[in-house]
Amino acid sequence: MEKACNSHYHNQSLLLLLPLFLSLLVAGLAYPTQDEQSQIISRFQQYLQINTTQPSPDYQSSTQFLLSQANSLSLESQVIEFVKGKPVILLKWPGSDLSLPSILLNSHTDVVPFEPSKWTHPPLGAYIDEGGNIFGRGSQDMKSVGMQYLEAIRRLKLSGFQPKRSLYLSFVPDEEIGGYDGAKKLAYSDVFKDMNVEIVLDEGLPSTDGNYRLFYAEMAPWWLVIKSNGAPGHGAKLYDNSAMENLLKSIESIRRFRASQFDLLKAGLKSKGDVISVNMVFLKAGTPSPTGFVMNLQPSEAEAGFDIRAPPTADIESLEKRIEEEWAPASRNMTFEFKQKVTPHDDLGRPLITATDDSNPWWTLIEEAINKANGKIGKPEILSGATDARYFRQLGLTAIGFSPMTNTPFLLHDHNEVHLLIFLSYADDVYAWMHMPFAF
Repeated sequence: MEKACNSHYHNQSLLLLLPLFLSLLVAGLAYPTQDEQSQIISRFQQYLQINTTQPSPDYQSSTQFLLSQANSLSLESQVIEFVKGKPVILLKWPGSDLSLPSILLNSHTDVVPFEPSKWTHPPLGAYIDEGGNIFGRGSQDMKSVGMQYLEAIRRLKLSGFQPKRSLYLSFVPDEEIGGYDGAKKLAYSDVFKDMNVEIVLDEGLPSTDGNYRLFYAEMAPWWLVIKSNGAPGHGAKLYDNSAMENLLKSIESIRRFRASQFDLLKAGLKSKGDVISVNMVFLKAGTPSPTGFVMNLQPSEAEAGFDIRAPPTADIESLEKRIEEEWAPASRNMTFEFKQKVTPHDDLGRPLITATDDSNPWWTLIEEAINKANGKIGKPEILSGATDARYFRQLGLTAIGFSPMTNTPFLLHDHNEVHLLIFLSYADDVYAWMHMPFAF
């Protein structure tokens, strides 16, 4: 936001908030006792055990649980259904100075599907093994972060802390299927305008080492389906421009492009957040039969799906031209459509990124907050997946992705999604969050 970068008002608000932040550190919040840690973990388990799996999430149960947590913390709460059956839970901890812009901590309540037979422990069981590892869908993406917000507030309230800015927590639906009926509806609503939000914290990714990861942008998903048509015929005859032949030509062209992007990455010329990733996710062709497919019949149609991720720095026009002219040319009887196509740019064509230098005091303060909590920070990154943060960046807001998980393998959407060393690591991450929300 322009106001956050260059106004006299903003500079004055920073001066007001820095003593607030320092007073929090001086207060010396006590580390959670063993009993308190057990309660923290128990609440986390309860949240994980609620089945909010797409495509039929139990939002009623998750809403009841979150409202009960809000009530125990004396937070203001409201449930908004921009789309019937898809609740946005909005919690508020009022600040002492309501004239200041507010802070929003956003998380989503839904999780992706799973294959129970591929898991060591039930995906919705929230089982804790002998090593203190908790298994559950959402343990990384992102029920853990939502609970860390609440537990940080719980600890701060116990210490008698009172924020100067109002703090909002939003628990939104359907992020895993695009967030259109959740965060997007919220971001463009009158409700959100009245919240006067200046900065949004959303999900990031776990770190496999001891450094916390901060994300200032994300890759835009393009879900591309290419369809090919051709004359059907006997499987023994050589046809020119058959549906399968044309599709295979496209797949090979895409494979070469993918390899070129990979080469840039392997050579160190670009980072993961600077290359365009392309992965084939399905291939559909053939004439079904009771025993499989008809083997002596060439199909008249074939199609393939690709998950493309475009970084904010990508030349979008060039990519669109490549798809139209090389990957799915009409001259080869090919068509294409996007199941989802998110722009990585704003309405003026500028990359949707949050500044990570001194021009953005919020970034500086969040780094200071992590350091004050005895944490270490890796190099700022562009997130490879898509999150709800993009809707807030499109409004010109500062949005930072941060999931406080260190020394944790990347298991988002994977079998055996787990939060490691729960009794130590999770409590440490909650402790870090005590400092985070009020570093502004």
